[in-house]
Amino acid sequence: MTLFFVVKRLPGSVSLSFIFLFISSSPSLPVFLPLLPDFNYNTDGYEGDGTEDGKSQDGSETLPYIDESPTMSPQLCAPQGPDGEAVSPTPPEGLPPGKGLEMKKLVLSGFLASEEIYINQLEALLLPMRPLKATATTSQPVLTIQQIETIFYKIQDIFEIHKEFYDALLPSIQQWDEKVTVGHLFQKLASQLGVYKAFVDNYKVALETAEKCSQANIQFQKISEVNSFSMIQSPPLFSPTALLYKPIDRVTRSTLVLHDLLKHTPKDHPDFPLLQDALRISQNFLSSINEEIDPRRTAVTTPKGEARQLVKDGFLVEVSESSRKLRHVFLFTDLLLCAKMKKTAVGRHQQYECKWYIPLADLTFQTLDDSDSCPSIQVLPEHEIEEMKIKISVLKSEIQKEKKAPKGQSRVERLRKKMNEQESWLLLHSPTIPFRIHNKHGKSYLFLLSSDYERSEWRESIQKLQKKDLQACVLSSVELQVLTSSCFKLRTVHNIPVTSNKDDEETPGLYGFLHVIVHSAKGFKESANLYCTLEVDSYGYFVSKAKTRVFRDTTEPQWNEEFEIELEGSQYLRILCYEKCYDKSMLNKDDNEIVDKIMGKGQVQLDPQTVQSKNWHMDVIEMNGIKVEFSMKFTSRDLSLKRTPSKKQSGVFGVKINVVTKRERSKVPYIVRQCIEEVEKRGIDEVGIYRISGVATDIQALKLAFDTNTKDILVMLSDMDINAIAGTLKLYFRELPEPLLTDRLYPAFMEGIALSDPAAKENCMMHLLRSLPDPNLMTFLTLLEHLKRVADKEPINKMSLHNLATVFGPTLLRPSESESTKGQHITSASDIWSHDVMAQVQVLLYYLQHPPISFAELKRNTLYFSTDV
Repeated sequence: MTLFFVVKRLPGSVSLSFIFLFISSSPSLPVFLPLLPDFNYNTDGYEGDGTEDGKSQDGSETLPYIDESPTMSPQLCAPQGPDGEAVSPTPPEGLPPGKGLEMKKLVLSGFLASEEIYINQLEALLLPMRPLKATATTSQPVLTIQQIETIFYKIQDIFEIHKEFYDALLPSIQQWDEKVTVGHLFQKLASQLGVYKAFVDNYKVALETAEKCSQANIQFQKISEVNSFSMIQSPPLFSPTALLYKPIDRVTRSTLVLHDLLKHTPKDHPDFPLLQDALRISQNFLSSINEEIDPRRTAVTTPKGEARQLVKDGFLVEVSESSRKLRHVFLFTDLLLCAKMKKTAVGRHQQYECKWYIPLADLTFQTLDDSDSCPSIQVLPEHEIEEMKIKISVLKSEIQKEKKAPKGQSRVERLRKKMNEQESWLLLHSPTIPFRIHNKHGKSYLFLLSSDYERSEWRESIQKLQKKDLQACVLSSVELQVLTSSCFKLRTVHNIPVTSNKDDEETPGLYGFLHVIVHSAKGFKESANLYCTLEVDSYGYFVSKAKTRVFRDTTEPQWNEEFEIELEGSQYLRILCYEKCYDKSMLNKDDNEIVDKIMGKGQVQLDPQTVQSKNWHMDVIEMNGIKVEFSMKFTSRDLSLKRTPSKKQSGVFGVKINVVTKRERSKVPYIVRQCIEEVEKRGIDEVGIYRISGVATDIQALKLAFDTNTKDILVMLSDMDINAIAGTLKLYFRELPEPLLTDRLYPAFMEGIALSDPAAKENCMMHLLRSLPDPNLMTFLTLLEHLKRVADKEPINKMSLHNLATVFGPTLLRPSESESTKGQHITSASDIWSHDVMAQVQVLLYYLQHPPISFAELKRNTLYFSTDV
């Protein structure tokens, strides 16, 4: 672990500085946390030297040093080299290699000692609160109740959390042996970081209030000095203002300790997964702080001497003159600027050209009662988007092959350029969610975004700035040129989010299936109808993949719903929490849908090393004071789609289709008929039917009911969420021991779909259907007719023929494991859109677009050749 920092003291000022923290073994972002000036840290975050007499080199006063290092113990204090610099800690002499648990005990002992110091500091901070509260109700209060609650906000809660943690950890250290487990304590501690989030949000206000009260009220100063520091052996240089930074600092130290504990905990120890969970929760918390305290927000000075700061920037798709344009949008503290990159000669310095700007004082959003009609947004057919994804995947595969080939570098560059063009096209045409803004002169601008998460982020950032006292401004041409020129230097998003802009060393993301359980949420102040949606990134933009059921009239929803989400090079999972609106008058004119209020949103990085495990990992996302608890695990596509026969031949899942139909004396399995009937009865208008994941626990319940021939199946189906029923049907086909279109005919289907001549293709594809066993053919034709009826409702359910082919193609055609191994189909996770998978989609799409004649006619028809395949 390496700690880099920059601390700056302004004499006579209590202004905040920042510490720049990098943990090299951590995937989390750099952490910027406010600290008081001149607090000494060494490069490893273990120990530092206090300056003599509390003076720094420039003569200014410094804080007395209190060693509360995460691993502070006589054995583990960081030694110093001959030049006085601290060196990395090493295990104490005499400790045999492999004694990880002994090292773990030493780490815990040091942390326990620092925890005791921390608790004492919190108690010292709380001491002035009692006499202050006592006087608040008198005729001569020192501080008002509001001031007291602001200064000491959440300190009592933090104290109680750490006191409970300390009391639980102490006996474990005192009675130490190899079987002692402490991971659950750290996991619980990490799960309570929501209290710290509330503290951090209030931190700046607390400091300002404490400073003002201290300057304005001598009694507050005296009470603070008398009460706060009778417990610690330090001169009265400390004050509540000084101690207020302790809780913020503690989170970074706890994270360092978790790294140390994992380093010295065997992977097979029960503590290891719990400590991993605690570390991930802590890192996500620190990452969320980073988003709010972005180090790159730099002030810009205009010719008039005005200072404006860059708050947010990113690439957005603007609809201008009925066509889509990729823009780089910059949100400053007083205006929104829309720019595009100028075309420059090779080697010339790149610059932005300003397309337009709006002062935030003049900016408004689309209102629900706005009578102006919104122009229709041209959306490309889904199959064109999917076809472009396929082309990009083919290019990725070709690039990987050329990298391994001798003298293939020049071709790699040409392929990269072509892939960049196609990914840019996809980024330009895939967003469909409108985000409209207006200026006071009636001019409106329309952006298209890929997710509700992104739209709410831009809206909230703008509205937060508009709460300040803003003045309308008009920039001269010179001022606008200066500001636009500064954008190139200030930007935080440098390249459009496409694969070709990434370094080869960057993670390609995950390909496969992410299993997510959304457990519960807390922190709502009033009862509401609540639900969550899940988004993952794919090809540079985010897509909504799952939605929980609405939990009605509650402040603590308990969903406990599991989803299976397909990943295509995904690196992030987003969770959005909504309040459901049932008022049909609240219609958004931009997207013609009822507006549900976003209550909170959060994002976690999908770390391949952490997620790719057989075990569930619990995590917590903090969002606007709301805490959503969820668990996740990842399964590669090959493992998830592996066809394995059921050991229990009496069921229907994993059993050959001819065995099931013969037992049932039917032409189409009962499960297929019942699921189709229920979907057509009440799910055919459902947006994203067959694409949106159903709740996994509901799907498993239906699977068990069909397998055991439960008499209550029809009742269960009528009560069950429609996405769970759709998911059960997909699962049935996925778990067939061989695909519905059979292993034997699979190579012929691949060859037939590749034929160029339409007549030859039709002849071949229809002949292949006639070659299927009767149960397989009847079931396939039944499914085709159903999917066509679903696609007929595309304007409502957004499920086109291509969408349905993408969902069902691999499920109906993917060979069983033995056949797949022979043909080497989808040999790697990153080859998810291989030629085989593309062909599987194309086969089903062909039959959906060219529906065959009825079963009886197909069997009687003599137009098709009848040689064996």
